[in-house]
Amino acid sequence: MDYQELLGFFNSLDRSLFIDNEYSNYADLDEPLPIGYGQTISQPSLVLNMTYLLSLNKSCKVLEIGTGSGYQTALLANFSEHVYTVERITELGEKARLRLELLGYKNVTYKIGDGSLGWIEFAPYDRIMVTAAAENMPNELLDQLKAGGKMVIPIGSQDMQELILVTKDQQGSIQQKKIETVRFVEMIGKYGWADKGWT
Repeated sequence: MDYQELLGFFNSLDRSLFIDNEYSNYADLDEPLPIGYGQTISQPSLVLNMTYLLSLNKSCKVLEIGTGSGYQTALLANFSEHVYTVERITELGEKARLRLELLGYKNVTYKIGDGSLGWIEFAPYDRIMVTAAAENMPNELLDQLKAGGKMVIPIGSQDMQELILVTKDQQGSIQQKKIETVRFVEMIGKYGWADKGWT
């Protein structure tokens, strides 16, 4: 992936198109903003960095966990062959689908469901982008990552996580590299915190 090409598209993508509330007026700020249902759209610089970490190319089949507003999805779709994106909140997922279709994206397949389990139907994936934080590394996602593939995922506690770049070599061995400290909304489901009684 050419960084300048990514940066050029990133700068051309109007973030306000992905925020349908009063916070759209703050779309130019480099900070997360609420998009409803207890969810946020991540700060642009983090979205850019996470996308670059995946080293996308036009032959990549990508799994995205957490469609959200569709902002990250647009970046993934522009630089890959196809994106399979999972969102647990029906309203957000439907809004994102309509938004991305209006923007002309035809290489995205949508699902409403538990993203912590991945999307086994279309596995394995060359790349996996996770935009919700898990307490532990989800084994299902590791299993659905193709040999030679990469995954970006925030792992940690409710208050703070480490952004992890996961790579799987051709023999199936997993390497993990800590990139930076982040704070994401939680992954609801098997690898989240709420089901453990945390608030």
